[in-house]
Amino acid sequence: MRRIVVVGASAAGLAAVETLRREGYEGTLTLLGEEPHAPYDRPPLSKQILAAEWEHDRLTLRSPTELDALDLDLRLGTTATGLDLDGRTVLLADGTRVPYEGLIVATGARPRRLPGEGDTHVLRTLDDALALRDRLAQGRRLVVVGAGFLGAEAAAVARGLGAEVTLLEPAPVPLGHAVGNEVGRVLSAAHLENGVDLRTGVTVAAVTDAGVRLADGELVEGDAVLVAVGSLPNTEWLADSGLAVGDGLVCDEYCEVTQESPGPKTGAVYAAGDVARWYNPLFGVPMRIEHRTNAAEQGMAAARNLLHPQARKPFAPVPYFWSDQYDMKVQAFGYLRGHDEVAVVEGDLAERRFIVAYRGGDHLTGVLAVGMPPKAIRGWRQSVAARATWHEAVPATGAP
Repeated sequence: MRRIVVVGASAAGLAAVETLRREGYEGTLTLLGEEPHAPYDRPPLSKQILAAEWEHDRLTLRSPTELDALDLDLRLGTTATGLDLDGRTVLLADGTRVPYEGLIVATGARPRRLPGEGDTHVLRTLDDALALRDRLAQGRRLVVVGAGFLGAEAAAVARGLGAEVTLLEPAPVPLGHAVGNEVGRVLSAAHLENGVDLRTGVTVAAVTDAGVRLADGELVEGDAVLVAVGSLPNTEWLADSGLAVGDGLVCDEYCEVTQESPGPKTGAVYAAGDVARWYNPLFGVPMRIEHRTNAAEQGMAAARNLLHPQARKPFAPVPYFWSDQYDMKVQAFGYLRGHDEVAVVEGDLAERRFIVAYRGGDHLTGVLAVGMPPKAIRGWRQSVAARATWHEAVPATGAP
């Protein structure tokens, strides 16, 4: 291949270009990034950056010297607006057309928005985090819409900075759909103990200049509003491209993007990171994972499979994520969603020091730990990777 184009210059895109060079690719390697910043790490945005413990220069994933060594055609502040699949060309906002023989899409996702004309914040980019940090320094009341991991982390940081925080969640138990109701209640209790006004089962109608208007008409006042209600994969620029889209780019187990029309393929197109919805053969289901570790691992896998089509390997990871909230360290391995049973296998929920296991069908599909050292959960990760049966992994079952 004379030119490979990688669209998206975050963790997945960076991992892809580094892998291509490491695997011996010597052709032109173009990396397109919509943001003006060099590749940086996103998880600290809702933690150390928002808390003003770090400055933004600590986020950089590679130094200028390290990027130069990759000999990239690096184009930052550049937006891809379309794809000519037959012509193997990426279209850019400035009218430029970039030809390719291999393409990796790593355009990530963007935050969902809420209706209304009020001034709201989201937390996805460095600029988002810095803007919210400045706002918290000026005002003392923050309303967070959405009590998932991102919203919970931001609420914890804001409380640590002394702000009054109201956390709004439509579900009866925050994160209950993902980690189970009992675990969700444990995590929620930490917010209440730290003075957060947590309101569950509420519906937001709109954001206003004075705060958030609920469906029942109540106005929840705030000096700043953070919307953390999930994300949308960045696939709009691929409309009418001929690539299959369905909650992300639809990919096979090798991370190759599916084409909508049957027939000969018109070029090697792979995807990685938050934008990719691929079939994970380890769990037997398609999934789209929005976690830092997965982005890097999938970027590497997509690059290898693109470069070595005769030796492709399925991308079958055990997903991993972590979250820091107050004094709690949350770690999880596996695929927790849609689980059939939850069991405490070590520790005590009441003490916020425990490991819980998740059953899907007849197998152990995931584990989550709170307040435990990393080594305590490693053996459980191996059991998930080995597709251990529930009986083998958790002989004495029982929901917490």
